[in-house]
Amino acid sequence: MKNNNLCTIVGRLQQASAKCVVLFLLGVLSACSGDHADDIPAQKWQGVEVRIEVRPTPLQAGMNEFLVMITGERGMPVYDLIVSLRTDDQDEWKQAIQDGQVGVYRRAADVEPGTRSVLQVQIKRKGVENILRFPLQLTH
Repeated sequence: MKNNNLCTIVGRLQQASAKCVVLFLLGVLSACSGDHADDIPAQKWQGVEVRIEVRPTPLQAGMNEFLVMITGERGMPVYDLIVSLRTDDQDEWKQAIQDGQVGVYRRAADVEPGTRSVLQVQIKRKGVENILRFPLQLTH
């Protein structure tokens, strides 16, 4: 009788532990995913995908850091580009700093309502250049 009760108790503990692990993992995944990942849709140019992340999140008026992540075939990083940013047509282009060879380029830029609410990303590769425009949503 004691062995049967012990098995029942151990079984219930295992089920409770499994539920706790599942809930913990769901919490971690939801915290990591954030609800702002899809705020700035990715764009494509010459076979590469260009995604933008912003620090801080959510985007605020003033200086923000932009991470331009560029991937090619099968999600491989693209690091043979020159990437520059600005948020207004009147501004000079500021070259982004490449984070090693991982396809991530960083730069801070001023974001304000009105003309400074579009991130312009200039990409140069092998003598060809293009400008992608990413509309930005400021928090109030």
